[in-house]
Amino acid sequence: MTDEQDPRITRVGRFLRRSRIDEWPQLLNVLRGEMSLIGPRPEAIPLSEWYESELPFYVYRHIVRPGVTGWAQVRYHYSASLEDAVQKLQYDLYYVKNHTLFLDIIVLFETVGVVLTGEGAQ
Repeated sequence: MTDEQDPRITRVGRFLRRSRIDEWPQLLNVLRGEMSLIGPRPEAIPLSEWYESELPFYVYRHIVRPGVTGWAQVRYHYSASLEDAVQKLQYDLYYVKNHTLFLDIIVLFETVGVVLTGEGAQ
């Protein structure tokens, strides 16, 4: 978890993040079958392990393949605390339980809207 004003983020890094260019390499993971376009966003392994120890049911978000974008990303803002992670987990578990082609299409359209406008959940 990082803060929006994290001093470690450079101007170039901030541009890459805001323009979402930093997400493009994940498309290679999709092509290799390691990720899906839609699904719970993957976390760094140490952070994921910590969440699993702190948050009941966190492990269930791994039932589906991780995605470049997901229900939690289009429905909730950037996660900066454990409380935020709990809220995003609620959305991820909803997706795991209810994922359908229709829900994937909704996520895809909302993601395109967020990317093009820069507004919405980020």
